[in-house]
Parts: sequence; C-alpha cells; structure tokens
Amino acid sequence: MNKVINKYLIFGFLKIIFNTVLIFVCLGIILNLFEEIEFFKDLDQNISLPFLLTIMFIPNLILKLLPFIIFIASMWYLISIKSNGDLLSLKVFGFSNLKIIFILSFTAFLFGVAVLLVVNPLTSSMIKYYEDTKAQYSKDIDHLISINKNGVWMKEIYEEKLRIATAKKVEKKFLKDLTIYELDKSTNKILYRIEAKKAEISTNTWQLESVRKFNLKDNANEESSLYLEKYKINSIYNIEKLNNLYRNLDTVSFLNLVTEYNSLNDQGYSKQLLNEKLNSFFSLPVFLFLMVVLASIFTVSSINKPQNLYYIFISIICCVVIYYFKDLSVALGQTNRIPLTLAVWIPVIAISLFCSIGIIQINEK
Repeated sequence: MNKVINKYLIFGFLKIIFNTVLIFVCLGIILNLFEEIEFFKDLDQNISLPFLLTIMFIPNLILKLLPFIIFIASMWYLISIKSNGDLLSLKVFGFSNLKIIFILSFTAFLFGVAVLLVVNPLTSSMIKYYEDTKAQYSKDIDHLISINKNGVWMKEIYEEKLRIATAKKVEKKFLKDLTIYELDKSTNKILYRIEAKKAEISTNTWQLESVRKFNLKDNANEESSLYLEKYKINSIYNIEKLNNLYRNLDTVSFLNLVTEYNSLNDQGYSKQLLNEKLNSFFSLPVFLFLMVVLASIFTVSSINKPQNLYYIFISIICCVVIYYFKDLSVALGQTNRIPLTLAVWIPVIAISLFCSIGIIQINEK
C-alpha cells in the first residue's frame, strides 16, 4: 500500500512540475519572441528564425528559474491535495506531514540531479547555438568573439581592414601564442600575418612581444619576415571585453565543467568563475529540496485557516526576496567581499536554517 501511495505522490507532483514548467515556457516564448523580432526587424528574415532562437533560449532561462518553479509547483500540489481531501486520506493511512514533505522534497532533489545530467547538456548546446546564430546577424562587434577548445578567436574591422586574431589562451591581461591576419576588406586577400609570443591587452593598444611580421602583399615567403622585439597595434578589444565574455558559462554544461575543468582554465576561464559555476550546479538539487520544504511550511501553515490567500501572498513575497538575496550574495562574492564559493551557498544555508525551524511546526500539525 505504501508503494502505491508513494507513486501517487511522486507522479502527481511531477505532473504539477511539468504543468508549471509549461506555463513558464509559454510566458517566456511570448515575452522573448517580441525581443527577437525587434532584433531582426531591420534584417531580411521571416518569423521562423526569431521563433527558433526563442526556442533555443527559453530552456536555459527555465533552468535558472527552476528553484522558483519548484516552489510554485509545490504550493500548487499541496493546496490541491488539501482541497480535494487527499491530504486527510493520506494521514488516515499513516502518512504524517513530515513524511509527505520528505517524499516530495526528495523527488525534487532527484529531479535536480536528472536536470544536471540529462537536461543541462541540451540547454548548454541550445544556448551555444543561440549565441553563435545571433553573432552572425549582430551589429554589435562583441558577438564576433568566439571561445572554443582551440582557444580564442576575434574578428574586427579596423581602419578599413579586416583583422582575424587567434590566441591559444588568455592569462590575466595577456594573450598567449597570438596570430593575427590582416586582410583587404574588399578582396579578402591576406596582407600581413603577425605572430607573437604574447600580447598585453589591458587597453585598446596592444603591446606585442617577440613578434615576427610576414609581408604577404606580394606572396613573399617567410625568409623576408621581419622580427621585432616590441610591436603595437590598435584594436577595439581589450581584456575587459574578453572578461565579460568569459563570465558567460551558460554554454558550458555541468558534465563538461566537471570533465574539462583544467582545459577550460587553460582556455582563459578563471578558476574563481569556474568554481562559482560548479558550486551553483552542485547546489541546485539541494536548493530544489529546500524550496519544496519552504513551500510546505507556508502551505501547511495555511491549512484549516481562513487566511489561505494571505499565506500564499507572503510566500510569494518570500520567494522574490530569496531571488534577489541570491543575486546579492553572488554580487558580494564577485566583488571579493566574501569568498565566491561561500556566496553561492549562503542562500542555501539561510533557507536551511529557516526550514529547520519551520519543519518542527509542520510535524506538529
């Protein structure tokens, strides 16, 4: 009998989660589609491309909002089994409030693990496709930077010349093993190739060291190359723009982050940001577990009381506070006020302390 009741609770809860996710997906598509249409309004594209990009973008957004989706789904499910009398029936069969909440919370925890292992690799690939596709149509030069396993690639138009630069990795404010091609904008013919051991890019004036410059205007061979100890070039890029790009780890999945941690660090991603993202992934299942408990505290507290809407309103306000508290904590970590790893876990710790007090009251009801 217990197995049947457990299956009833679990599958009923998963169904509510699925319905809640669908609602958020529909809202996300409606809101983001207008933004994509605005982006492509001056380009010769039909509605299919903005719609496709919206579909690619929404799953990653849903993943970021998942703790709060689980919170809403938990309240929805608990209120539904209260209103139809199932909660009372479950208590008759020996299921206490604490046992019901633990089953739902553990289900949310396993759901979070499944999201990390199965869904997140898909969302990261989709957001990568989204970024690459937008880059092809973007008038913003920032989208013409690409990071992959081969290093950093940059494309820019400077002083009527097309410049393509590639470096093996970014280390602090330096590009290592840099190669630059300058092409004629009209003919795409290579004019120069510049190779440097490293380049300091703290400003838009790059300081290159150990430089070899090849003049390819007349198909000259490498013997006519010029060696320079120092060399300067002007660019629209600098380390700040690169760092802004490196902060976007949405295109890196949980599995890739775990298995290719050192490789990503060699490409230029700082260990601090990698550790922040890794801890965010690890904290997700725990966060989902606690959000179910938190929703249960508010929902069960409203049972047999006339102020149900009051408790629901307070719980939603609490959810919003948690959302901004989470952002504030990470911001404090990114500004080195507190360790960044600790900043990721502070909201989880705070919710845990609150839930540990509330769960005692739930069990008494």
